[in-house]
Amino acid sequence: MTTPVTEAGIRERLDRVRENLAGALERSGRGAGETRVLVASKYYAPEQIGALAAVGADLLGENRAEDLVQKQEMFGDAFEWHFIGHLQRRKAKIVAPRVRLIHSVDSVRLVEELAGRAPEGGIEVLFQVNVSGEESKYGVGEDEVERLLEAAAGTGGRVRARGFMTLAPLVEDPERVRYVFAKLRTIRDRLRGSWSPHFDLSELSMGMSSDYEVAVEEGATVVRIGRMLIEEDGPVRRQDGS
Repeated sequence: MTTPVTEAGIRERLDRVRENLAGALERSGRGAGETRVLVASKYYAPEQIGALAAVGADLLGENRAEDLVQKQEMFGDAFEWHFIGHLQRRKAKIVAPRVRLIHSVDSVRLVEELAGRAPEGGIEVLFQVNVSGEESKYGVGEDEVERLLEAAAGTGGRVRARGFMTLAPLVEDPERVRYVFAKLRTIRDRLRGSWSPHFDLSELSMGMSSDYEVAVEEGATVVRIGRMLIEEDGPVRRQDGS
């Protein structure tokens, strides 16, 4: 059943997220506009997605290839489209031509598959790092990240690394997962110097509905927001998204 929602309600909640985000940027000494809000569209019915466009949300992230196709056919270039779910290699041919950025690349074999499926000009990706070490989460360990960078460098520009993504453990107090975001930033900063001739590694996709302010304070450039724009009672973050 579709959650009753009004355009005004979505606008109010999105404005609140943007205000909180601006405050976190200021606290961390970063400039306005250095972090974007990505709305996880898996939670939204078509009419709600239409309301998102009307209130100025411009970046959607989809978790499933089939849903990405369906929603793009309905809304086209009303949004910038990203893919944020776990990507199976057999679905790479569907996703690669349709999105600006894939957040969840986590294997050399997937890099190689994307290289063969990328549109002209290549595809931009983030490498998913399992900073917390939770077995329930996808992503590579810190010691495996350079293998992915080497694989992407070997594609001749077909796969271009823009940075990294991580999912923090589900906790009530976001301060308890600050270390996850700080660690991903440290990993990025360590690799950025040696890999800058190949990739800029400027993007950090981290932080969701319950912990995005802490993530922004630690350097997030994209935060993923889920149901909280259509729910009155505050966010409950799911393990797989936002």
